[in-house]
Amino acid sequence: MKTFYLLLFTFLSCTPEAFSQEKDNVDLLKIIFTKYYKNEKVIAKGRLQLLSFYCKKAPNNEEVLEVIAKNDFLQKNATEIKKQIDNTIDENWSKEYDILFDNQNQYLKSKVNSCLSFEEYKVISDRFGENNQRLMIVSKPIYFNKGTAALVKVAFYRTIEHNSGSYLLLEKINGMWTIKEYLNEWAT
Repeated sequence: MKTFYLLLFTFLSCTPEAFSQEKDNVDLLKIIFTKYYKNEKVIAKGRLQLLSFYCKKAPNNEEVLEVIAKNDFLQKNATEIKKQIDNTIDENWSKEYDILFDNQNQYLKSKVNSCLSFEEYKVISDRFGENNQRLMIVSKPIYFNKGTAALVKVAFYRTIEHNSGSYLLLEKINGMWTIKEYLNEWAT
């Protein structure tokens, strides 16, 4: 019985943080979609949507260290950020995607394709044979500074030769996430 209460207490004490992070993930995804799908046309029958969304959360790797080294604010929070570098994660955005578009944000939803695997994206890209197809890849967010800041990598894959991306530094002000800076922007 003692074990049951210990497990119950552990579950109840962890749950608010898990729900909070899930809500933050949904809010970050909405900001990212709003920013990058802004100029996309609404998906309609017979119209090819050029920007697709990769379902998996890209893991954070040693590239984050390079981003930290170039930013004073990140350097002050380096210990907390480095603890979250884990290139072995196997998570996806499906849950957050479903929450974001569950009876809300319908105009944005009309622009965003469903989550795709890389293989599904390749089939679509190869079928149309156009170099204008893009796959948006969003990393697992790194939350730090007592949950008031986040670092997320957003990358766009077209082909082996044409890719781009950057890290977004976001700040939570009065409960709302905003993009503060674009860091380590790159293009090939």
